[in-house]
Amino acid sequence: MMRPTAPERTDKLAHYLNKAITKADKRFRLLEDGDRILVAVSGGKDSLSLLDLLHRRQTSSRAHYALVAGHVRSDAHCGRAVALPWLEAWCHERAIPLAMAAMEVAAQLDTTDKSACFVCSWHRRKALFELAYSLGCNKVALGHHGDDAAETVLLNLLYASRIEGMAGRSSFFEGELQLIRPLLLTEERDLADFAQASGYPIEGSPCPAGVDSQRAQIKRMLRELEVGRHRIKRSIFRALDRYETEMNRARWAREALARQNEEQTDA
Repeated sequence: MMRPTAPERTDKLAHYLNKAITKADKRFRLLEDGDRILVAVSGGKDSLSLLDLLHRRQTSSRAHYALVAGHVRSDAHCGRAVALPWLEAWCHERAIPLAMAAMEVAAQLDTTDKSACFVCSWHRRKALFELAYSLGCNKVALGHHGDDAAETVLLNLLYASRIEGMAGRSSFFEGELQLIRPLLLTEERDLADFAQASGYPIEGSPCPAGVDSQRAQIKRMLRELEVGRHRIKRSIFRALDRYETEMNRARWAREALARQNEEQTDA
């Protein structure tokens, strides 16, 4: 049996993290009765923690859902992760089906002028969507957390000249598939603590392409800003939330005015 290295601390952290997932669930309507969810599991701390937490909450969640672990193998190195045999044994012990797909990107990475992170992400998501469709899953869960969300806001603002973050829930293929991010209201440091207490045997080295990427630069900047001030990322997330709320209100007002003008014209 695969036991956490610190079971009491693991359970305590899991309870805390699942409260954040519950908050995200209520806010974004992530988990619903009858869902069959493909959890994207690279084998790193974030995705493995997500699968672990969703599995733990199955016994107490009001929504009855099924889980499938989806692992995409790549012919290019892509960061630290647990070994595949360990992941297979871990899922088997918890009766979680593990489905796998493969993607080949090494040749493209040698010739493309696009960032390696973009190429791998695009191909991995395509493989996950195809895997979800073949398994009859209506949702794909990704392990992006609050740090990822804050970094994305700054990346879009500084490099793409737009104000946009990560959606908690997105719809694809006319609503046939939903992409959800249950960890969006959690912080990376809490997930790191949970992964360490759980004893996940994560090994390997970080992806070399990501060390000097724009996202890595933003991550380092936020880490420096948060020395002694641990609310910077939360402030970014709340600022985006306020901005999106105001934009929605403005859109609703325009739509209401347009309907009013149409009614006056018809009269």
